[in-house]
Amino acid sequence: MGCGLWHMLHINNASHFGAELGVLRSSVASLLPISPEFGSDGPVTGSVSVRSPHLFWLGMPTLVNSMLNTEEKKEKMTDLVRVEYEREVERSNMLRKFGGPFQLLDMGSLSWNCGNKCTDDDCLKSFVFNVGD
Repeated sequence: MGCGLWHMLHINNASHFGAELGVLRSSVASLLPISPEFGSDGPVTGSVSVRSPHLFWLGMPTLVNSMLNTEEKKEKMTDLVRVEYEREVERSNMLRKFGGPFQLLDMGSLSWNCGNKCTDDDCLKSFVFNVGD
């Protein structure tokens, strides 16, 4: 899962994003067979042991400001706004390192050195599809 860039472009309100993440976290936690605080295997009510599913959160990639190809993207997808969105992910406790159910796939770190070699419009689509190559 991950939706930061879409929300940043179409809604552009980090507080709203954080509130929605809280709802999502609660919904996901209610579907898990065990408490996400266990982190891995753990008991369910009774004597049954169930393995926790692997849930991943796709973090936002590094933005290449010079590659933003529309005025709307240039206006809404700034580094300051990206930091606000990342802060909301931390505050929402979505990620395992903050007690949540999702393991972070840190696209920001993965895309840091890639820059404009991976993108036509700063979405890093070719990078994502070529990771396994």
